[in-house]
Amino acid sequence: MAEGVKGDRWFWAQGPAFALALLVAVIAGGTIGYIALEGWSAWDAFYMTVLAVTTVGSRSDMSRAGQVFTVVLLLGGVGAALYTFTLLATLVVEGGLPKRLQRRRDARMLETIKDHFILCGYGRIGSIIARQLQRQNVPFVVVERDVERVHAAIVDGALAVEADASSEEVLKRVGIERARGLIAAVGTDAENVYAVLSARVMRPDLFIVGRAETEDATLKLKRAGANRVVSPYEIGAVQIAQTALRPAVVDFVELATSSDNLELAMEEITIASRSTMASQSILEANLRQRFGVIVVAIQRHDLRMEFNPEPDTIIGAGDKLVVLGRPDSLKRLETEAGE
Repeated sequence: MAEGVKGDRWFWAQGPAFALALLVAVIAGGTIGYIALEGWSAWDAFYMTVLAVTTVGSRSDMSRAGQVFTVVLLLGGVGAALYTFTLLATLVVEGGLPKRLQRRRDARMLETIKDHFILCGYGRIGSIIARQLQRQNVPFVVVERDVERVHAAIVDGALAVEADASSEEVLKRVGIERARGLIAAVGTDAENVYAVLSARVMRPDLFIVGRAETEDATLKLKRAGANRVVSPYEIGAVQIAQTALRPAVVDFVELATSSDNLELAMEEITIASRSTMASQSILEANLRQRFGVIVVAIQRHDLRMEFNPEPDTIIGAGDKLVVLGRPDSLKRLETEAGE
């Protein structure tokens, strides 16, 4: 996108901006010339210049010098006017102007976007991740080096940048300081490691998920700073085995975690330090009766996971509740957990 923005600047400097500046210069020069040669008022001189440039007509009460000046103005002004109008019409008809305006809007969005994910790579895995983020209305930016994949991401409605995800300058441009997390899903393990390492150096507190194809890459991604490492092939194999052995369990998990399900959802809710639920037990918080949710597990601030907690289990500030319930109930719980 940086190259596109630079190209736009060059285009506007050499194209429409130059043409408009040339037309304005011709009109201004013609106005000044008629004032000097014929002694007309500014409006009469401007009016005559516009008539001459547009070849609509002219005045007959001019001196010989004025007539010569009009000939020169016609020869130069008509060409400038035709060039300007033709260029602007071409931009509108061929769609060049909307595309450039879209790139400018994207550049402004990159400057203001926050609490978003940076998705590195838009291949088979990256495009699926993007669709999941879109379904849940989570803002994200795609960073991809392949031009065709960048175009595919834009067609799919994503904000995309054609660049190297391992470049610190690129990560800064896509707002890593304001990002919620980074997902490294580039085609090769080496690129993912470099992307994770660059992001970790720039944001020590950033949540990073890395994609790995081999066990060796899993270790390297963790050493580079990834909080979670996922192997699509391993997860796919486990999913196939679980589907064959426990189809009902798999169906339930898919139902609970699907963003399309309107009746049941599983979500993680972070308990803020200022929340009234902090330092209360599950029973005291009365989550079941107030919100109609089931607490499946509690992830402590030190990442320990407690499954099926007892009613007298204390909820601490910074803990994450893994709960099951209706989406609207989960929204209300999330709101109170953050207050």
